[in-house]
Order: sequence, then C-alpha cells, then structure tokens
Amino acid sequence: MSVLLSIESLTVEYAVGGRTLSAVSDVSLTVDKGETLGLVGESGCGKSTLGRAVLQLRPPTGGKVTFDGTELTTLDREAMRRMRRRLQLIFQDPIASLNPRRCIGDIIAEPLIIAGVTDKTERDRKVREVMIAVGLDPDNAIGRLPHEFSGGQCQRISIARALILEPEFVVCDEPVSALDVSIRAQILNLLEEMKRRYGLTLLFIAHDLAVVKAVSDRIAVMYLGKLCELSPTEQLFKQPAHPYTALLLEAIPVPDPTVKPATNLVVGEPPSPLDPPSGCRFRTRCPRADARCAAEVPALREVAPGQFAACHHPLTD
Repeated sequence: MSVLLSIESLTVEYAVGGRTLSAVSDVSLTVDKGETLGLVGESGCGKSTLGRAVLQLRPPTGGKVTFDGTELTTLDREAMRRMRRRLQLIFQDPIASLNPRRCIGDIIAEPLIIAGVTDKTERDRKVREVMIAVGLDPDNAIGRLPHEFSGGQCQRISIARALILEPEFVVCDEPVSALDVSIRAQILNLLEEMKRRYGLTLLFIAHDLAVVKAVSDRIAVMYLGKLCELSPTEQLFKQPAHPYTALLLEAIPVPDPTVKPATNLVVGEPPSPLDPPSGCRFRTRCPRADARCAAEVPALREVAPGQFAACHHPLTD
C-alpha cells in the first residue's frame, strides 16, 4: 500500500503564562492510502491537537506534514484552501459544530460554495445525493434547523458535510463519544460504509479502545504528547508492547458481573504537560520504570514485526 499521509517530528506548542506547553512532542507516523489509523490515549494527551495540526487548522510549531507528496506546512493560504477539498474533519460534538441559525441544506452545501461551485443546481444535486448516502431523507430534512434533530442525526449531517467535496482523507475527532451508546454502532457502521463508497483514508481519534478496535487497521497510542506505541490492531490487543497500552486494555470494562475488575491498574494522576518528567514521560506511573527510564528518552523502535514501542523495557521482551 502507498503512503498517503506522512507526519515527521511534528511538534505543537502553546505559550501558557510565560511557560511552554508541549501538546504534541516530536510525533512521527504514516497513514497508508485506504487505511484507518486509530489514535487513542487519555484526555489531554494531544490526540485532537495532532489531528488539527495535520489539517493545518492549528499550524504546528515544528515538523512536517506531507499529504500525497505535498508538504502542507509550506503552503500559502490560497494553496491550502484548494488542498482542503481533499482533507476534511468530523468534529467531536455534532450539535455544537452545526450553525443553529442555518438550515441543513445550507450547512451541507457551504463547503461547495467555499470551494467555488457556483452552479446552484449542481450544489443541490450533490447535497441531496450525500444526504441519501448518510441515511437522511432530503425531502424531510433539507429545510429544517439543527435543533430539530437528535445527536445521531446531527452526526450524520456532520458526516455529509465532510463528504460533500468527496475528500480523500478525513480526520474523525471522537465522532461517537458525544452520542448515546445505542446509536454509536450505527455511526461506526456508517463510517465504514462511507469509507468503502468514497475510497476514504481515515484518522480515527478516540479514547475508547473498544470503539477503535472495531474500525481500525492499526492503532497509535499517545501519552502526554508523545507516541508510545504503533501496532496492527489485532497484534496490539493480543500482545501490547508498551506498559501504558497494557493498562489501557485492562481498563476496558467487561459486561460480565462475574469478572473481577483489574486490580493492578496504574496509580496517580498524569504529570502536568507544563512540566513533563525527564526521560520517559510515563515513568512516574509505570511499574517497570528504572533509572534508565528517568535518564534517557526511549525511541520508537520495532519490537515485533510491524509493532513499534517507545519503551526501554517493552512487554514483548
């Protein structure tokens, strides 16, 4: 498979009270064409920041983002505007991401207007076509306002808006975390169907490993702005390499009252991103940490075929 997106040493920093907060720190990974790469980690680990930096919605402080051979960080405003037809985003909160004053038809058509599609007949045709594709009835929904729809329907509208330009790459920023459990499967199935129909490549961001397992070909795990593991989905669930990944897997609830909860979960709160620990950032909560972990930053290295971990003492050893 060919590489569609390449991220090299990506860094995103913010100035906070005269100090520097490193939200994303020296992250490198690739996404193959047609692949779904899951990105997981605790809240505040930098997942959404990474996704937005890839799309240049938040320009990175350092590093490179190359999409289909084009270096995005060097593009000017007009060139990036044209490139956005190929790169889209599905937001975490579907209701908040929709303009409450505009009808659904106008919301979905807006990307076409921004992209310069001036033929209203063509815009209307595309809007109706994509609404049908995501399971919405155009005759019933096209003139209504967002508050008249449920959360799941609003997410379908958000997906339709993202797909109206027929992009190649879509960042799904926790697209089901704000939805009821009963309709999450519907939206996940819809994303899989849209991926096949439009030939999409997805970066699927979530904090729920069970959800990511259902849709991802590979999974990348982040902790405090750093990438700590990258692995094929089945391999990661079968044999995690990083202690943090193993603890995330143990924390997944099992719907069986006879199964005892895990007792060896990590203790303590994550360190402040304003003052991360030296060496390995997970060492202050890791049961395998030693002096080397405090002195040396672990490099992301291959510990099994196709499986990479940034750990001095991976679980695969």
